[in-house]
Amino acid sequence: MGRTQKILWGTLLGAVIAFMVSAPGFTQQSLFVAYPPPTHETVADRIFIIGTADPKADVQINGQTVAYRSPAGHFAPTLPLELGDNTFTLTQGDENLTLSVTRLPSSPQLPEGIAFAPDSLTPAVDIARLPQDLICFGAIALDNATVSVTLAGQSIPLSAQQSLVELPPNSAVLTNQNSPYVINSAVQYEGCVSAQAIAPLPGALTYGNSLISGAVVPTASAPNQNLGYPEFQLSLNGQTLSQTGTGQVTLLSASPFQVATVTAEAGVARTGPSSDYSRLTPLPRGTRAAVTGREGDWLRLDYGGWIRAGETEIAERATPPRSLIRSVRSQIAPGATEVLLPLQVPVPVSVDQTADSLTLTLYNTVPQTDTIFFNDDPVVERLDWRPVLPDRVAYTFQFKTAQQWGYSLRYEGTTLILSLRHPPARGNSRLPLQGSTILIDPGHGSAEDLGARGPTGYPEKDVTLIVSKLLRDRLQARGATVVMTREGDDDLYPGDRVAMIEQIAPTLALSLHYNALPDSGDALNTAGVGTFWYHAQAHDLAVFLHNYLAAKLNRPSYGVFWNNLALTRPAIAPSVLLELGFMINPDEFEWITDLQAQQQLAEALAAGIEQWLQTQESR
Repeated sequence: MGRTQKILWGTLLGAVIAFMVSAPGFTQQSLFVAYPPPTHETVADRIFIIGTADPKADVQINGQTVAYRSPAGHFAPTLPLELGDNTFTLTQGDENLTLSVTRLPSSPQLPEGIAFAPDSLTPAVDIARLPQDLICFGAIALDNATVSVTLAGQSIPLSAQQSLVELPPNSAVLTNQNSPYVINSAVQYEGCVSAQAIAPLPGALTYGNSLISGAVVPTASAPNQNLGYPEFQLSLNGQTLSQTGTGQVTLLSASPFQVATVTAEAGVARTGPSSDYSRLTPLPRGTRAAVTGREGDWLRLDYGGWIRAGETEIAERATPPRSLIRSVRSQIAPGATEVLLPLQVPVPVSVDQTADSLTLTLYNTVPQTDTIFFNDDPVVERLDWRPVLPDRVAYTFQFKTAQQWGYSLRYEGTTLILSLRHPPARGNSRLPLQGSTILIDPGHGSAEDLGARGPTGYPEKDVTLIVSKLLRDRLQARGATVVMTREGDDDLYPGDRVAMIEQIAPTLALSLHYNALPDSGDALNTAGVGTFWYHAQAHDLAVFLHNYLAAKLNRPSYGVFWNNLALTRPAIAPSVLLELGFMINPDEFEWITDLQAQQQLAEALAAGIEQWLQTQESR
């Protein structure tokens, strides 16, 4: 399981495990609980208790005998939680352990009487908007209230929406519990108004067309206006309340434009102003775009994406960045086809892949194209392009086969270079993987990053390294060049591992992990191989390896998931993350730590990689 998914798991368990079981076959003879820690907080309505004890004697929890334990004595029952404090006492013979689990409310804290729900007033952080933008306000209060907000002397009524619907976290899909639920005791009050209607900018009464995503913006120059903090009013049952919001509102001038230049190697663009929002195609270093909004420390760029201000430099310009594009040409580089797109200024871009095509879109760009040079190419069948009015252009590359091998984007000056990688060299009957480079990432890897733990406390980081080394040896015997992100207990962050993938540009990148579950999961009855992919170019590999391992090893299937994980996001090569079993499942943990089973797993993985690559060669 990736660090992103299990950071909470690792933090909580770090406090409880004061020693580590060094040998995977070690059987804990005394009562031991690996999870949860002695004191634990969760929003789940249940909790699993992972541990082990002498297999010859019963284990009881609050006087009830644990119904199932593995042959080695491991257990993982799931128990319900009441809101508030829950105490669990485990006993075996003269031994006992006590756990305190506090269940917190999973939905916003409801208001009491004449009050807004805590932390429900929006905007919650400072925001800045263009005059034509809507500024929206929100609050949660009891039903039948009258709610309004005052900003810059203007009163805006907020109307009651339908029942307040909450969405579970993304991790809920891992336990098949991702249905929305309704909070009936509270109501979301919302209202929106254009920034221009609240406080018209002096001299900004005439409007003209702009190339900023086709928007209409004022043409006159005016300074930014700080409209202050909104004041929220609530009336209910004859009583009134006024509360000042926590985010102040600024009205952006249309000229001069604030222009952001991306300074990060690959600026993280998102669909909204926080890391909770979905990722867009990273913006190459040097990308320039006008700032059309701010929210906290996030900037909205003119093509629609949001980026952290810390990944940019801001300057003022008389006009927003925009470009013409005329000719486009391609060239063959070592192991790749490079497409050169000369521009006047580095513009925002996005990439969309299907199984056999890749579409590159340039924003704030108007084509004057008459000629494109694209010779007969090793991987691309045809390049199609089309203007998308008023200010973008899309290039679609149709591939000769259904498998793509990775791509990268970079700016050299103002020329955008798209590099489309070629397939690996063919091997031979004696060394079928010769010419291929396989990167293996053993998940986790230090005392600060143990990963999931089994019932004995044995850490994921150790078993991923064992299996990765076994796999390395088998791939090398087939002729592959193998690169390991770690060979021992190295403290690597996900970004460190991604940087290695981007630098090495392997044929394939595999991140090996073992799984756990959120607190609401069923550790006893969840097992099997799970596989995760992100880019379309990795989908076929993910499905093939998943099905191959499940069939070859007769293992359960947990499923194939699209997932936004650091180790699935590299675009330079087909990259997948494999969860090879559940550390928290008592029976599967015994399979995971069995030396013979580890050998069989490594051999099956190597054979699956070989067969998949050979299948691509025959297409």
